[in-house]
Amino acid sequence: MDPSRPTQSQQMHDMDEVLVSEGALEARVRQIAAQIDEDYKGQTILLIGILKGSVLFMTDLAKRIQTDSRIEFMAVSSYGSGTTSTGAVKIVMDTRTSIEGKHVLIIEDIVDSGYTMKYLIELLQSRNPASLHSCVLLRKRERMKVPEEELKIRYVGFDIPDKWVVGYGMDYDEKYRTLPFIAVLKPSVYTK
Repeated sequence: MDPSRPTQSQQMHDMDEVLVSEGALEARVRQIAAQIDEDYKGQTILLIGILKGSVLFMTDLAKRIQTDSRIEFMAVSSYGSGTTSTGAVKIVMDTRTSIEGKHVLIIEDIVDSGYTMKYLIELLQSRNPASLHSCVLLRKRERMKVPEEELKIRYVGFDIPDKWVVGYGMDYDEKYRTLPFIAVLKPSVYTK
């Protein structure tokens, strides 16, 4: 064990509260997978995970989806190392295969302002998929600046308050990503 890397219990000192428990995440992922199976019965889905934040969610979801599916990834940047989206989205890594004629489901960790998802929807729609929807683990409705209908959100894990959250793939400055639950980060951590 690397002594310079904080343990999960040490990381908990930086948290105000656990917002979504590991058990609640597991249960909700199973529910979403069942709904996806029902909605895409008889079709092949292309799941596009948005790196890095969606990795744990997408992995758990993909394992539970029974419908024939393929996996792709994209990496985008709109935060840098800060806590507020800049609104300017940069594609860091694009899909490696064509999405034309495919049923595409974007898998994203969190939607707050909606700018990143809107950009992704417009970009991917221009590539002529058979269908295009999104599945988001967390939604911050009170921060959304883009009308929801423009984001094609078909599945939502949890609606959460406007607080900085980490864990289950989400980070602050590349820390806390591997926590098995979602917690609220103390403001003192990111306002130093």
